[in-house]
Amino acid sequence: MERFFFLSLFLLLLPLFFIINITFAFPLSTDSRWIVDDGNKGRRVKLTCVNWPSHLETAVAEGLSKQPLDSIGAKIVSMGFNCVRLTWPLYLATDESFSGIMTVRQSLRKLGLLEAISGFQANNPYILDLPLIKAFQEVVSSLGKHRLMVILDNHISQPGWCCNDNDGNGFFGDRYLNPQLWIRGLKRMATMFANVSSNVVGMSLRNELRGPKQNIKDWYKYMREGAEAVHSVNPNILVIVSGLNYETDLSFLRDKPFEVTFRRKLVFEIHWYGFWSSWEGDNLNKICGRETENIMKMSGFLLEKGFPLLVSEFGIDQRGNNVNDNRFLSCFMALAADLDLDWALWTLAGSYYVREKTIGYDETYGVLDWSWSSIRNSTILQMISSIQSPFRGPGLMETHPKKIIFHPSTGLCIVRKSLFQLKLGSCDRSESFRLSSQRVLSLAEEKILCLKAYEKGKSVKLRLYFSESYCSRWKLLSESKMQLSSITKNGESVCLDVDSDSNNIVTKSCKCLEGDASCDPKSQWFKVVTSTRSRFRANPFLQVSPYSKTFLQEPLSVL
Repeated sequence: MERFFFLSLFLLLLPLFFIINITFAFPLSTDSRWIVDDGNKGRRVKLTCVNWPSHLETAVAEGLSKQPLDSIGAKIVSMGFNCVRLTWPLYLATDESFSGIMTVRQSLRKLGLLEAISGFQANNPYILDLPLIKAFQEVVSSLGKHRLMVILDNHISQPGWCCNDNDGNGFFGDRYLNPQLWIRGLKRMATMFANVSSNVVGMSLRNELRGPKQNIKDWYKYMREGAEAVHSVNPNILVIVSGLNYETDLSFLRDKPFEVTFRRKLVFEIHWYGFWSSWEGDNLNKICGRETENIMKMSGFLLEKGFPLLVSEFGIDQRGNNVNDNRFLSCFMALAADLDLDWALWTLAGSYYVREKTIGYDETYGVLDWSWSSIRNSTILQMISSIQSPFRGPGLMETHPKKIIFHPSTGLCIVRKSLFQLKLGSCDRSESFRLSSQRVLSLAEEKILCLKAYEKGKSVKLRLYFSESYCSRWKLLSESKMQLSSITKNGESVCLDVDSDSNNIVTKSCKCLEGDASCDPKSQWFKVVTSTRSRFRANPFLQVSPYSKTFLQEPLSVL
């Protein structure tokens, strides 16, 4: 009996083991639009990162006065992230007062942060009297011990909060962005971690270029020089290149390529936030469709051209009550799953030593709380966890593409509840579908079953597939292209929906197809996603939660 118990426990924990303990052969490279490791077959490495700010006035990684460095690394792993985008100010690598002389204690004392000094003494005393650059190296080293990949992001020049058009840090030739000094700083930082820290897998050349001086001609000139400079001293790391207008615009690459002398190391990056536009003033289907189309026009086309695209910043108010952000997140989740994007969440930081003259600033976008001890919003983190594993790419176990039906507002997928009943559940055990030319959805693995809409308000069910006349025909409605619609036997037009009490898949009247800005269609949003991911079958009634190491059986709320 004991042997049976421990075998059962092992089978339950098996998927969690693979999520947390996957290791890659470094260095990383690119294979068309994918980032891959250095193994024999070049297995896909999906970067699912969290941003850790280290670029503000102190030039020290945030949170080290709140928690031990090792504890923070362990928290990042427990939340399912596999990498950290670690920001740094240019002066850390180019100004001797930062890079060689000033200690962490002196930096904190200079800003009057006496409470933070006490926090360091309690949590990270060995870092307190290190020079700032040595403290930065210590953070990278600690992350490596936790097998976390690191992307070094030159976030700003003069340490401080980022960004606005006229802060002097926006574009080449601005007060604090001398191109030659910038290249010197990139080379020093790239050299520092060459052949030392294999977990430093990439360098992001510059964050959010912007402002009145920005122009395409200088962008090509200096970004090429920066890329070549980094590669010349550290050819192992990925070179990550941002565009214009706060990292939203790479559209000019459609007509003129970014040419460098090296191969298989080039990645492009973008940012996407909900607060950059209103998600409340119009029909949400229309907004999501418009914003998605804009992303594809400005940067998404690069995937088709054979380049990886990293969303190196996205994020929302983690308090969960920001309607604009919540609407944005569901749309983002749909596109991130559909394109299977690499990404980095803003931000790990629950608070800052000082931000914009406020000491102990509470970061509501922080995945950790103010004390850096607890997760701020476990529902949001569980939702995001569904896109932490790759859906497809080189080296995944299954070779034949399939379709899974993803529910972006919960981060769950359509799974089998019983022989004929469907519900939302973990995407690790999602049912595989195929869509025929007659728009019939049938199970790819059991071709005798197809999806049937019976009556409005009732469960949609699987039924025996004797011929296409026995099955419902489905089409995508609305400008979001995420509402799956069919006709019942009574001639009523219905859409797939989710019963909020049971998580069962039901059919209801299609809502918010046009007009009404206050209407919320997110429960009816389903994205048909291509996947080659293997399905875990050990226990189909449990969901794996990689960040909490627990199994959730309760339905998640729709944001």
